Amino acid sequence: MRKAPAVTLSGEDRSVLERWARGRRTPARLVQRASIVLLAAAGQQNAVIAERLHTTSNRVGRWRRRFAERGLAGVEKDLPRGGRPADPELGRKILEATTQAKPANATHWSTRTLAAHLGVDHNRVHRVWNASGLQPHRVHDFKVSNDPEFVEKLLDIVGLYLNPPEHALVLCADEKSQIQALDRTQPGLPMRPGRCGTWTHDYKRNGTTTLFAALELAEGRVLGTCLPRHRHQEWLRFLKLLDEQTPADPELHVIVDNYRTHKHEKVKRWLKRHPRFHMHFTPTSSSWLNLVERFFRELTQKRIRRGTFCSVAELVRAIRNYLANHNRAPKPFVWTAKAEDILKKIQRARAVLINVKQRETLH
Repeated sequence: MRKAPAVTLSGEDRSVLERWARGRRTPARLVQRASIVLLAAAGQQNAVIAERLHTTSNRVGRWRRRFAERGLAGVEKDLPRGGRPADPELGRKILEATTQAKPANATHWSTRTLAAHLGVDHNRVHRVWNASGLQPHRVHDFKVSNDPEFVEKLLDIVGLYLNPPEHALVLCADEKSQIQALDRTQPGLPMRPGRCGTWTHDYKRNGTTTLFAALELAEGRVLGTCLPRHRHQEWLRFLKLLDEQTPADPELHVIVDNYRTHKHEKVKRWLKRHPRFHMHFTPTSSSWLNLVERFFRELTQKRIRRGTFCSVAELVRAIRNYLANHNRAPKPFVWTAKAEDILKKIQRARAVLINVKQRETLH
């Protein structure tokens, strides 16, 4: 019959083990090992210790034996694990298949489909992906602008952000269109410890509104209004609102995208009659250059996405309240990226796209 080794502690060992067992920042595995040794030194049997610490007798026996053989070092540090050594060639094959090939009947690999394709264990694929930071199930949106005037427009807008003109207001303006007033078909369950809040997967549409907003670069204040549509007529109403709600003296430099309503002939004629407005258009497919998009994201995340609205009027009221609360203590969004750094990144992205197209042409 196997007999558990006796555990005898010196005063110093006991002090260290008790500190580990009580430490709030001690790793959980070390807390458990220290507790095992302390109980073993008190004369407890492995089965009793296992029941008390909610673990197995085998684990208790392992750490009792490790301490008896190696002392504190045997408890604190893990021994090298056995198993098959890593195969660099297999790892290379997994990385190559993951990044350069696709399964025949799917858009991306899973650990099991790639393991079956290569004839290896799916855990091996999982380890290689983890070590390389690969996540085939995830994808990020992007688009490189093909605007022939991209450089000029980029330098113009980033120049306004990093070195705004004196005695002028820089406004980042746009419309957030088709904001839906959605109401859930049943009340959701509240959040509680151990469970997140819930809502129904289906909803009722109660109409839409469009938010026209302009973010003041210097102070972070937002001027906005909700209108039922987003034609050039509504855009003109919004420009007139900006003219009324901003001081009359400073020039207004307004950053907008290339939406056709912003360049309508009636809009152009109105701007000619109001020369203090200077329009700065972002390059095509580059809405990320407009800082008001950052505000729209916060509005969506904090107020709209998880909100329930029984009518458009209720939705508009919620948006107005959000704007009013934001403007009580506005904080500006600070642009830090330099134009040359952005251009280098764009050049790298274009080079990658050219290589991908050439590879697809060869195949």
